[in-house]
Amino acid sequence: MGIGATAGVAAAGGFALSANASGTSKSSASSDALVFDPDAYTKLTKTVTDTDGNDHSVVYHFWKAITYVASPVDATYQSLIVSSPVEIDGTAVDASNAPILLANSVGGYMPSSVATATEVGGGGSAMGGGAAPSGAPSASASASASAPGANGNTNATGGATSSNQLLALAAGYVVIEPGARGRTLKNSDGEYYGTAPAAIVDLKAAVRYIRSNKGRIPGNVERIVSAGTSAGGALSSLLGASGDSKIYDKYLKELGAADASDAIFATGAWCPITDLEHADGAYEFNWGTNALSTGKQVDQTVSKELQSQFAEYQASLKLRGLNGFGTLTARNYDEYLVEQYLEPSATTYLAALSDSDRETYLAANTFITWSGDKATFTWADFLTHVGARKKDAPSFDAFDLSAGENNEFGADTTLARHFTAYGAKNDTTGLTTKRVASDIAEKLDLMNPMYHFAKKNPGRSKHWWIRLGTKDSDTSLTVSANIAAAATGLGDDVNHLYYWDEGHGSNIDPADFITWIAKVTGHTKRAAAAK
Repeated sequence: MGIGATAGVAAAGGFALSANASGTSKSSASSDALVFDPDAYTKLTKTVTDTDGNDHSVVYHFWKAITYVASPVDATYQSLIVSSPVEIDGTAVDASNAPILLANSVGGYMPSSVATATEVGGGGSAMGGGAAPSGAPSASASASASAPGANGNTNATGGATSSNQLLALAAGYVVIEPGARGRTLKNSDGEYYGTAPAAIVDLKAAVRYIRSNKGRIPGNVERIVSAGTSAGGALSSLLGASGDSKIYDKYLKELGAADASDAIFATGAWCPITDLEHADGAYEFNWGTNALSTGKQVDQTVSKELQSQFAEYQASLKLRGLNGFGTLTARNYDEYLVEQYLEPSATTYLAALSDSDRETYLAANTFITWSGDKATFTWADFLTHVGARKKDAPSFDAFDLSAGENNEFGADTTLARHFTAYGAKNDTTGLTTKRVASDIAEKLDLMNPMYHFAKKNPGRSKHWWIRLGTKDSDTSLTVSANIAAAATGLGDDVNHLYYWDEGHGSNIDPADFITWIAKVTGHTKRAAAAK
């Protein structure tokens, strides 16, 4: 099977992870900290196994950690690595005009570093594969905002693994992996320096660095495609929605970011944990009737109050569902999810099974009616099928300030703060004030892609790849659906579906994502023309 822009290479997890340096290294000094040195690479070789089980040898140039701002707060995190293929299966590759996959590995709004990375995919480990550097996550904060304990689909903090990076490299794309500050970073004075909006500001600075080095850095800087999972998916969607928004300028200036655009061409987001100020209401709308894993129900008074807040918020968005569904409200969103996403997801899953396996699955899941090669069921039965919810109520702005997202909105020496009026009003930690801090409103806008959709931001990404597992109760199924509806309503190209019976962080069609990149960037067409 040949490797090309549209080749479906490498299933998730099917990689040989050895990388071997060629023994040839080039380097040169530059007086300008933000000028990319095209000669400062090491030649490496990577073996990638495609979806058919075939091995492919990829020779690539690798640039170790490069600081992407002139005045870094912490270069350990504010750096990126670059991988550019030069030969695939013995055939020379020219990636000078290839799409650039900008793959972040943020999980739980935690710090992500590539400082010690030695090969492509080095960002697929939360700490870049090395020991935790000085100032790394402390034990005083929750280990993960978005994926407590993470899982087999994610890295240690719940962010993306290296699947997309390896696939992209084997398809002939340039892969750039940025690090970013995260919520638990604390300096010697006890001040938190990675809380909101640090992570998105860092990713924007990375984009500016890439774009300012057009002609020096490999790849087409006009065809940057972002990718991220969980909190990294939230940041990817935010990066896509907020391109060139002026509200970040002062933060970027403080870092000495390059004087360039921070808009990206396309966005890939898996299970984005975002729209945080409305996430508690959305969660209760979706999972409010589901018990915790202990069998205990959450406080139903709290759940119902939050559901009412969701109804008010959803009505204010005035979003229209896909395929002519009409305006999305709390009254019809369950029906919308079932018709637009859940039944098609189950249908795709069941259709791919053998007759005997399908019969077995349907016998074990009698809530599904299979007729005319289509699955149908009710919302209530779907919720029962999913089972236990992962989070208590409220799930994100916890009354006791225990959620990772509370830490994400910490400031100065304060570990965690409330970011919703409801959370503050019901605080159980003994705070002297029951109101959110005055700076919270601005930070919420800085961290929410829906803010930028509402502003019809002209610099946003116009192409969207959004994925979520149907059994992912780390957030509400409405969150990604609202992003899809908002982008579609503005005329953007949206490819959004749910993975049946998959949980948080799942990415079961990575080869399709690589093919999609070729399609939306036009890379296949250009490659063919070159031949």
